[in-house]
Amino acid sequence: METIALTINGKKISCPGGKSILEAAEAHGIKIPKLCSHHSLKPFGACRLCLVEDEKTGRLFASCVTPVAQDMVLLSDSPEVIKHRRNIVFLMMAEHPESCIVCNKGNRCQLRKIAAELGIGENHLYPMPNHRQLEDANPFIIRDLSKCILCGKCIRADHELVCAGAIDYNSRGFTSRPVTLHERPLEKSTCTFCGTCVSLCPTGALSTKADFVGTPERESKSVCGFCGVGCNIMLGVVGNRIVEVNPAHLENSVNDATLCVRGHFAHDFLNSPQRLTQPLVRKDEKLVPTSWDDALETTAKRLLEIKNQHGPESIAFLGSTKCTNEENYLFQKIARTLLETNNIDNGGYLSGRLFLDLVEKRTDKAGRFNFFAGPLSGLEQAEVILVVGAEPAQTAPVLNYYLKRSARKGIPLIVADPRKTDLTGSASVWLHPCASPLLKGNSVDTFYLELINVLSAQLLLQEATDTSFTSRFTSGYEEYQTQLLALDQDTSVKKANLDVQAIKNAVALLKGKKISFVVGDGLMLQRYGKEVMEALLNLALMTGSIGYNGAGFHILSKENNLVGAWDMGTAPETLPGRLMISDENDRAIWEKTWSKKIPGSKGLDLLQMIKKAEEGSLKAIYIMGENPLRSLPEPDRILKSLQNLEFVVVQDILNNETAAIADVVLPGAAFSEKAGSFTNMEGQIQCFTPAVLPPGKAKSDLEILGLIAEKMGAPEYRGTHQDIRKEISTTISAFLDKAACKHPIWIRERNQEKYSLVEKHIDFSSVTSAKETAIDDDYPFIALFGSLRFHLGSGTRTEQSARIRAFDPAGEIEVSPLDAKQMNLHSDDRIRVTSVTGEIERKITIKRSVQAGFIHIPTAYNNNDARCLMQLMPFFDAGSSGWDSCRVSVEKVDNRKMDQ
Repeated sequence: METIALTINGKKISCPGGKSILEAAEAHGIKIPKLCSHHSLKPFGACRLCLVEDEKTGRLFASCVTPVAQDMVLLSDSPEVIKHRRNIVFLMMAEHPESCIVCNKGNRCQLRKIAAELGIGENHLYPMPNHRQLEDANPFIIRDLSKCILCGKCIRADHELVCAGAIDYNSRGFTSRPVTLHERPLEKSTCTFCGTCVSLCPTGALSTKADFVGTPERESKSVCGFCGVGCNIMLGVVGNRIVEVNPAHLENSVNDATLCVRGHFAHDFLNSPQRLTQPLVRKDEKLVPTSWDDALETTAKRLLEIKNQHGPESIAFLGSTKCTNEENYLFQKIARTLLETNNIDNGGYLSGRLFLDLVEKRTDKAGRFNFFAGPLSGLEQAEVILVVGAEPAQTAPVLNYYLKRSARKGIPLIVADPRKTDLTGSASVWLHPCASPLLKGNSVDTFYLELINVLSAQLLLQEATDTSFTSRFTSGYEEYQTQLLALDQDTSVKKANLDVQAIKNAVALLKGKKISFVVGDGLMLQRYGKEVMEALLNLALMTGSIGYNGAGFHILSKENNLVGAWDMGTAPETLPGRLMISDENDRAIWEKTWSKKIPGSKGLDLLQMIKKAEEGSLKAIYIMGENPLRSLPEPDRILKSLQNLEFVVVQDILNNETAAIADVVLPGAAFSEKAGSFTNMEGQIQCFTPAVLPPGKAKSDLEILGLIAEKMGAPEYRGTHQDIRKEISTTISAFLDKAACKHPIWIRERNQEKYSLVEKHIDFSSVTSAKETAIDDDYPFIALFGSLRFHLGSGTRTEQSARIRAFDPAGEIEVSPLDAKQMNLHSDDRIRVTSVTGEIERKITIKRSVQAGFIHIPTAYNNNDARCLMQLMPFFDAGSSGWDSCRVSVEKVDNRKMDQ
């Protein structure tokens, strides 16, 4: 690319061709005022404050929309520029209300700041007030459009970044303002309350609705504690309290200027009255406050006693997908070396860890043959995207923004989902069952497996495979071809109610392209999930969709440190660095680091822990940062199994359901109150520092673990997060030294070599067909379970958010119009939903997006009562219906009886 040389304010600079004058100036530290420009938005030229003067001709340019040209000589602060700039600000202020003292934007108002820099105090123009009604009906955003300066940032963010289409300009001239369709309130529009518009607004026209008004005392960069996207955020602090959260606006970070409703507004759970502030021990059947020394001594003593009396296999450790890498590492190290048990798992069992394990087992250990796609930004360079069983608009909204932006750029987007989701409107093809399951009796998992098999078979028949890839880098391809061609496609189509024309359209889009796969919990939590994932991996091999930017797998992570907890070894069969317990050489690596022997047998996973507790062979469990009593199916069974244990330790930040039955409760620190690192779904390791102190007597989880190890006779285990990171980095090369923490992202760059360097042959797996499910007349409906964007997981944290509670609907069950008509149901009627394991009652809402024979039940509501309908069985068990759907019966509840 041509290099352009130019001069600004007497300073000679250079930049690549195609850059704007404003971009060139900012890259060289030359400040030019602006109100409508942001690096994540396309240039717009609305405010005209970024004027510069061509010294040769005297012409004035808006620098944000004017490209650089060779040998330009420009002035950004000439008398003529200053005069025009001051006049623009005078005109803006003439229309602006004089409410700076009480404005929530406070000292961060960019208009006020520029006015001060230009020496503008009192305005000499006549006031031109543009009165607008204040809009604050929702608990998230206040709109005071009398302060709007028509910079267009909110509208452009809505259209270009979030792709929601909730607002646009209405009217012209003096009355023009950004509004929703038909000027309805935000809460009745397509707005998702991501807050991106608020964070970009330069004035007080848009602000966060909060108890605190004004400018925070200080700000601290951090990483969001919700989903696995790992958004970079800025925490606003007053005293020792987080009062607001905004995106950090870091260029090239995963989220840049965007967030979601949880990330922006639900972090008020950090100030919940349910925060644990002091250690508790159970005495006389009640939890009572105690000293740290007593709580730690009791924990260490009882765990060692149980180990000595019943053996190491009688103890289990449940780590956390919400705690840091360093904390999870030390947690499993204590379990394996001090208590000599591999009975270690984490909450990732519920949210995708099993899929990560599956993909990892098909991946070259040298890292040269990697199914994982890497940065989400690669989606916008993909050739074609296949989304299977994922609804990122609800679980990981920033990922949804990437997918919608990709579709707008013309990248083919294929969505496979039985429900009409937020993405189907942007999809080139929507693959879904075309007939009611009431007619055929087939389940959702049958749909996915048969669909992928038919797609693969059609691509094979049309010779749309990468034979150069399969011949050089795979084995078993001939047998795979034979099995696939032997598949009775007509039977598969009928079994899963597939739309033949939609499949043809999808095959046409996939043909000859490298595929980017996005896989969600619609697959992870179902009976045939493993077989579907194997089929997708086969499809990736067949098409050579590995090793290219924009191709490979994105496994949707619902928890912020799912990948990190897995990396750090809080899993029953893997050590830190994804080394295998069963491999003697892998064990030897960590045995050398720790100078301790490691048990060689695989430990218990989460469900096996529950089963062994029921049987009585498991005697104690240490739970850090998880709430199994709220997240697992069949809660009554979980409660009985935990009560059957001799000793339960819970280390958490909230007084939740599991903490209530513990023998010892240790108050930990939230992410905003400690230092450490998280690993997001891209594989990026991001570090952060504390913004505030933990409440009361709470301590960071790393400090608590170090103190417990000390009580167990291992004081050398204590250390700071830097010490732990240094220990990890001696064996896991991706973890660099502490100096790397000066940058938010401190993992080494992912290997981007082309697959031509790969030597390892990867095996194709066998083709599997789903067994047809017989219809059960007692349970004729299929209940689909899923998150809504306001809650995450079981809702332990988001339920403590005052904003979410104030706004969020009550988790109404979604019913199709056809079923509602047949059952004489109307919106707000109550229904009783019954499965083989339990029943729940909720109000309904009628949605055209739901197909007949299905109902959709949002999880996390009403103490996450949806789990009562699920069976507590392993996902991939032959007798399991999975945790994403189940057979149910539905009956109307007489509201009059409810009122009585």
